[in-house]
Amino acid sequence: MKKFLNLILIISMLTFTLNVSYAKKSPKNDEQKLLAKKEKEIQIVEPDKAKTNPKKEIKRLKFTQRSRVKSSREAEGMYETKFPAINSKIEYTDMKGEVTLSDCIKLAITHHPAIMSALSNAEIYKSKIGQAWSNYFPTISAGVSYSRNDMFMTMGGNFANMIVQKYDMYYVPTLSANMLLFDFGKTKANADSAKRTYESTRYDAETSIENVIYNVKTAYYNMVFAKLQKAVYEETVKDYELQLKQAKAYYDIGKKAKIDVTYAEYNLGNAKLNLIKAKNTLELASVQLANAVGIPELEEVVLKDGLNTKEYNVNFANLIEIAESSRPSLLAAKKRMDAAELNVRSAKRAFTPDISAFGSYQYGGRKINADYGYAAGLQLEYSAFNLMLLKKQVDEANAAYKKYVADYEQERQNVYLDVKSAYINLLNSHDSIAVSKLALQQAKEQQYQAFRRYQVGLGDAIEFKDSENTYLNAQLNYYQTLLQYNISAAEIERVIGAPIKETDVEL
Repeated sequence: MKKFLNLILIISMLTFTLNVSYAKKSPKNDEQKLLAKKEKEIQIVEPDKAKTNPKKEIKRLKFTQRSRVKSSREAEGMYETKFPAINSKIEYTDMKGEVTLSDCIKLAITHHPAIMSALSNAEIYKSKIGQAWSNYFPTISAGVSYSRNDMFMTMGGNFANMIVQKYDMYYVPTLSANMLLFDFGKTKANADSAKRTYESTRYDAETSIENVIYNVKTAYYNMVFAKLQKAVYEETVKDYELQLKQAKAYYDIGKKAKIDVTYAEYNLGNAKLNLIKAKNTLELASVQLANAVGIPELEEVVLKDGLNTKEYNVNFANLIEIAESSRPSLLAAKKRMDAAELNVRSAKRAFTPDISAFGSYQYGGRKINADYGYAAGLQLEYSAFNLMLLKKQVDEANAAYKKYVADYEQERQNVYLDVKSAYINLLNSHDSIAVSKLALQQAKEQQYQAFRRYQVGLGDAIEFKDSENTYLNAQLNYYQTLLQYNISAAEIERVIGAPIKETDVEL
């Protein structure tokens, strides 16, 4: 009995231990499963586990390279049409790390993916012109059939045995053709509409080119300004280092208080912090220029051009006239309006029939060369003639045409607004240059006098700092005004769709 009780006690302890272990391990396992399930649910797209095929990748890269070369040549032609004085053929490897603004524009024309995409989009719509005209090309069909039909026999005896062949077998090779002869102008209207749409996409490609040029100019000018800003802060650091050295010298001989040294150290530290920020701004501007050009390797280049200080010869009336004849977005809107008008004509002509010719030739029979046959003729056909549907399609085409007419008028008004705004900005920047240049000269003289006064012990640290800050801000304001003047000129070229000329007058 005692042994039996001990056995029961041991079994109970083992059961309790297993339950405790399961209770400890089970929540953890459940939690891990729950986390794994949540991670799987959070994944929007499952990772692609397919292995890359090296041959397919090489083939894809070669195709991309050929496409880029073809698009680059087309972009060069479109660019040189508007800027005939500039040759766009240039390679990055020939620059030796130094680029001008013109170099960056030429590189962007042949490398920027946005231009390649716009030109490829135009090619898509160019193919639709041929697709529309293909209605007049013959449609050829060819085929061969073989059939064997066993007869169902209901008779028997000797009569059934008299039948030589109980099944029919046919070989029928067939060649047929259909060709549209005349459809009362429906195909021509569709082809003309497709042509107008293609021309609008070509103007969209020109818009893309001009936007890229504007972005390159803006990025280039911003990087030039960032370099000038860095130089200004470097000069400021040198001035504060001289002031700190002077303050320490005066403190050592007892002519200035300790606070002058502390104040000079604070000013120098603040100037160094601004210099660090200016260096970071320059690095960021370099990356932005490389992105605007479409070549990441352009990040470490040295700029050879500065901000333009020549006066531009512009007249608002002439700018509006040029914009109405050259602005690609306006011309594209005009082509879309023309295409919509042709779509109305095409929809109305859907009420007319099609006149087509057909022909077929068959050769075969119970044997391949047993017999032949042919058919040829003309037919007058209404295909899927639904008066209600055709009427509503005409209404749709009319409504689309009205929309594109309104879009064209809206674009024309936008052109006027854009040209006027860019012209006002250019004039404001032009008038501000002379004022900021005079303020810079005065601030420089004030800073020189304050520094000289401090050197001879007549001025104090606060007077020197105020004059230094005034000179610093005057320099930055002057360069900022020049930057805005150059960007405003680039904006005018973008909104009118043509270059503007600069004079020999120095601002």
